[in-house]
Amino acid sequence: MSLFKTVPPNVVQSIRAFRVTDLQEEAARLGQHFLYAYCADATTKQQVLACIANAFHFPKHFGKNFDALSDCLTDLPYKAGPQPGFLVVIEQLPNTPKFDKEAREILLDVFRDAAEFWAEKKVAFRVFYSFQ
Repeated sequence: MSLFKTVPPNVVQSIRAFRVTDLQEEAARLGQHFLYAYCADATTKQQVLACIANAFHFPKHFGKNFDALSDCLTDLPYKAGPQPGFLVVIEQLPNTPKFDKEAREILLDVFRDAAEFWAEKKVAFRVFYSFQ
């Protein structure tokens, strides 16, 4: 039985009741890319983006801004050919003066836009996140 029977194929949501290990196993079962970033040590937008870039193996020239993040989540993998789907986990996003609620919402909007992009291509793109 699928772990995702109640989770749409293209969604950005809180990790809540899911465990990372279960999500990783489900991604493997489905043959999807599993992308995981643990951001507990980050306190600024630049550090959060660097954490995600390192964890997701983005190109060295990654610009550490939201536009570059969007490109790396959509254009680069799309140009690489057919994709099996993506399961993304971003844990412990900071709640600091230099990465406040507005910055978190912009970050999640980038992932929501990527989910819409992949939905149009009929490719699953599920994102689970947590805050500190």
